[in-house]
Amino acid sequence: MLSASCITLARCVPKSGLMGTMAARLTHSLPDLPYDYNALEPYISADIMKLHHDKHHKTYVTNLNIAEEKLSEAVAKNDVNTFISLQPALKFNGGGHINHSIFWEVLSPNGGGEPSGDLMDIIKRDFGSFDDMKKELSGAAVGIQGSGWSWLGFNPVSGRLRVSVCANQDPLEATTGLIPLFGIDVWEHAYYLQYKNVRPDYVQAIFNIANWKNVADRLAEAKIAS
Repeated sequence: MLSASCITLARCVPKSGLMGTMAARLTHSLPDLPYDYNALEPYISADIMKLHHDKHHKTYVTNLNIAEEKLSEAVAKNDVNTFISLQPALKFNGGGHINHSIFWEVLSPNGGGEPSGDLMDIIKRDFGSFDDMKKELSGAAVGIQGSGWSWLGFNPVSGRLRVSVCANQDPLEATTGLIPLFGIDVWEHAYYLQYKNVRPDYVQAIFNIANWKNVADRLAEAKIAS
C-alpha cells in the first residue's frame, strides 16, 4: 500500500528521477487494496472493486511499465521522435496509476461522516462549510462530460483548498499544480455495474466511505512540503 505522501509518481521513485537510471529502471507494481473487495459494500460492490482494481488499475500499471521500457530504449538510442510519441501513453497510464493509488486509500469501510481538526477548519475557511465543499466537489464530479476525476486539492502557493476536475486520467498535480487530497473517479467502470447511468447516486455514496483521516494526513504532508 502506498503511503499518503506517495501522491505522484515523482514522489514515489528514487531521486534519480522518474525514469530511474537506464541500468536499473523502476518497475511499477499494482498496490494491494487496504481492505477486502467487499469491504465498501453497500456503497461500492465487490464486483466493481475486483474489476476496478484487478483489471483497470492493473492495466495502467502494465502499460506504464511497457511505455517506460520503450522510453528507456529511446533515450539510449537518442531517438527523439519515439521519446515524444510516448508522452501520451506515459501521461495516461502514469496518471491512471497515480490516481487509483490515491483513490483506494481515500476510501475506507470505516469512513464517512465529517472530517475534524485542521482539515475541517481549513475546509470551513476556504468553502464556508463542509456541506458547501461537498456540494462543489459533487457538482464538479457529476458535471464532468465523459470520463475523468473531481478532486479536492491543496494549492501549495496560496495554501488554500480548491476543487478541480481532470479529464480522463490526467494527474492533478502534474497538470494543475494542486496536490491531490481526495478524488472521485467518474469513469463508468468505477460505478456502472451498480449505479448504471445514475452518476449522482454514486457520487453521493462515495462520501459514506470517505477516509477523512487519510485526507487529513495528506493535507498535513502537503503543508509541510509547500
